[in-house]
Amino acid sequence: MIGYYFKLALRSFGRNKTLTALMVLAIALGIGAAMTTLTVFKVLSGDPIPQKSERLFYVQLDAYTREGYKPGEEPDDQLTRSDAEELLRQGKAPRQAMMTGGDSVIDPQVDALKPFSVGARYTSADFFPMFDTPFLFGRGWSSVEDDGRARVAVISRSLNDKLFNGADSIGKDVRVDGNALRIVGVLDDWQPQPLFYDLFVGPYDHQEEVFVPFSTSRDLKLERSGNMNCFGRTMVNDMTALNVPCAWIQYWVELDSASDAPAFKAYLDNYSEQQLAAGRFERPPNTRLRNVMALLDYHHVVPGDVRLQLWLAFGFLLVCLVNTVGLLLAKFLRRSGEIGVRRALGASRSDIFTQCLIEAGTVGLAGGLLGLLFALAGLWAVRQRPADYAELAHLDGSMLLLTFALAIVASLLAGILPAWRAMQVTPAVQLKTQ
Repeated sequence: MIGYYFKLALRSFGRNKTLTALMVLAIALGIGAAMTTLTVFKVLSGDPIPQKSERLFYVQLDAYTREGYKPGEEPDDQLTRSDAEELLRQGKAPRQAMMTGGDSVIDPQVDALKPFSVGARYTSADFFPMFDTPFLFGRGWSSVEDDGRARVAVISRSLNDKLFNGADSIGKDVRVDGNALRIVGVLDDWQPQPLFYDLFVGPYDHQEEVFVPFSTSRDLKLERSGNMNCFGRTMVNDMTALNVPCAWIQYWVELDSASDAPAFKAYLDNYSEQQLAAGRFERPPNTRLRNVMALLDYHHVVPGDVRLQLWLAFGFLLVCLVNTVGLLLAKFLRRSGEIGVRRALGASRSDIFTQCLIEAGTVGLAGGLLGLLFALAGLWAVRQRPADYAELAHLDGSMLLLTFALAIVASLLAGILPAWRAMQVTPAVQLKTQ
């Protein structure tokens, strides 16, 4: 019967082309607006590392001076180098990594290519297993190489393609800011969005091509990027030196389970107590330990205007559905005579209700097809904006399926009232008026 009702719906569309076109257009406009904003919201609010985001935690300590202290206020977003290296040395977490961003110049040593600048990451050995980075060739460096200040590097697949035409480059050198570093690993395509492990270099538009041991980066004085907050007396030439009171290091830990977080936070509080007693810290223990999604939420990685646009788009979809309800009512009630004849010939009210709902769903399917085109046009318009996340606005397979599902569900909801009114038609009254 469903197939028969579907054929009836197509015939009905042919008899009421203008009314059908208005309904399809109303649903398509609502679906197009909703899916455009929903796709952007999904890109920005998705979990960048879902397999372990609940076990990855970002560490914050309060090493500032007593001046301006307010109990309970948020500590600095980053750690000093001294604290980061001490936490790394103590090794209280199964995995932990200190890091900062950088900008480096690559000398390709090929006549056809000129030196060019790339994004860099200066970090410690656990970075790669902690964040599940995929390797095309080789591996990350070890903690032994960290301690030995080895002149090694891991490069991205795109940089490997550019310098070595995609060949296995393990053991070869890459020149970073004039320094020869031996390549120990080549990452496969990997660019988490947002760049959750360092939100200070641009969460969406920053790409890192070379990874260097943190200790090596300081020995070679490689250029760093990102925020740096200094406090106390900082009359030195090198603000990144070990004991300078400047916060500029991101510090992440991976715990065995999310339930281990309170114990690790207690360790951080105890560490702060020790530093306070030693005279390094001037404030009482004030630590934070946030997992990936909590950190993204705290930093408002999803812009407020994107959330507002999402609510406005779904409000617009609701208005379109209200209009569709009115059009469906007009369409079904104009066929009261036809419905009365069907009822007189033995069709039940549920048969009429099902027929009308299938017709509404067919309108939704057509609206979904047109709405998909509107959504693609909307996403193209988003990609023309200067926002740093604009290039990420693409419709993937799941959102494609959701477009049709949303269109059909929305049209079925819009069709419930008109279908209910249609099934209430009294056969005797309709037959007398014919």
